[in-house]
Parts: sequence; structure tokens; C-alpha cells
Amino acid sequence: MAADAAHTLDTVEIVANLTDAERRELEKRCAWREYDRNEQIIDRDSDPGDVYFVVSGAVRVVNFSMSGREISYADIEQGGFFGEMAAIDGKPRSATVVALRKSMIASLSPEVFRQSVHDYPAFAFAIMRRLVTIIRGSTDRIMDLSSLSAYARVYAELLRMARAKFDEETFEAEIPKLPTHSELASRASTTRETVARAISNLSRNGVVEKRGNGLFIPDLMELEEIVEGGAE
Repeated sequence: MAADAAHTLDTVEIVANLTDAERRELEKRCAWREYDRNEQIIDRDSDPGDVYFVVSGAVRVVNFSMSGREISYADIEQGGFFGEMAAIDGKPRSATVVALRKSMIASLSPEVFRQSVHDYPAFAFAIMRRLVTIIRGSTDRIMDLSSLSAYARVYAELLRMARAKFDEETFEAEIPKLPTHSELASRASTTRETVARAISNLSRNGVVEKRGNGLFIPDLMELEEIVEGGAE
């Protein structure tokens, strides 16, 4: 399978520090499947199983409140991975994952995954970094929910996205493609109407500029100050 460009792990960040031979060996032990847009990949509370690598496309990690409202945790783009927690502790899945668009997904059985963690120190360290990132992100979201207003939570989500396209010299930032208001509302635990008002408020005050399907932030520091102040 490694000879097929669609069936390589070369785009997957977590195995970037492995040698070519080590990556080829993992590829041989992967199962490969293409998922269509909105197709479910794993279901919350299902039995623990494989670890998944996003070879191409993107997926969304979601959960549901007791009232049935969808809560979006994260979007995982090409090069990312998911499913490692259940493979490590043997407990049921903690979230549902669906394809955002047509995606090629490679999967490793939990047994092969755990053996690879043992055999490849670079792979094990990448897993640890990933888990630390999850913990830090969860801590940030808990703080947001307990200390920020609904508007400020929307601003905090925009800030997280903007930091990915941040110019350290000019302090300018950009969100090339803004998620829908429903998606932002899910992430910020609020409503679509609140998201729309919050973004309009920022735009009216010159903090952001709408550019096509995205947002341009002339001064990211100003947005950071607004979030830190928890202001409406």
C-alpha cells in the first residue's frame, strides 16, 4: 500500500520523526478507508478500538448535551489523529467523530498502536505532546465557561483560530474561512444569534474586518485584551 500516494502516512505529523522505514512498516499495518462528508467514523461510548490518522480531508470531534444539543470540541485537519485515549486506557470512546468532507483515514489496532509506542520513542513522545495539548485546551475551555460572558467566549474562539495565522511583526491575523455561526455557537456554548451579534460588535468597533468568508484582525493584541477583560 505504501506505493499508493493515498496510502502513505507522510502527511501525518505524529509520525514525522520516524524514519522512512519505520513509517512504511506502520503503513503496512494500517487499515485504509475513505469517508464521505458527514459520515460517522466513531461513536461516543462505543467499545475502545483503533487509533485513526487523517491522511487527507478533515474530521470533527463532537459530543451531545442531555438536551441533544451538539457541542463541537475540535476540527482535526489533514495530518492529525484521534482515538488514542481509548486505545491507551481501554475505556469506551469519549466523543463522536464525523468527516467534515471526503477524507482518507488510516487506522491502527490498539494492540499495534501500543506496541508502536513501545518500539518507537519519537512516536511515544509525540503522543505525550498531544495529550498535554488536550489537557491545556480543556483547561482553557473550563476557564472560559466559568469566567467569561457569552460574547467573550465567542471572542476567545476567534482568538484561538486567529493565532494560527498570526504575524508576529505586524500583529495582524487572519481567519481565512470562518466556521458557521452554528459551529461557533457549539464551540462557545451559546446561540447562533449571540455569535452573530458578537461578531457584528467586533466589526462595528473595527476589531475585525469581514473578508469574503473569513475575518481579518488588524491588531490581535486588541482582541486578546477584550477576551482577557471578559467584556461584552
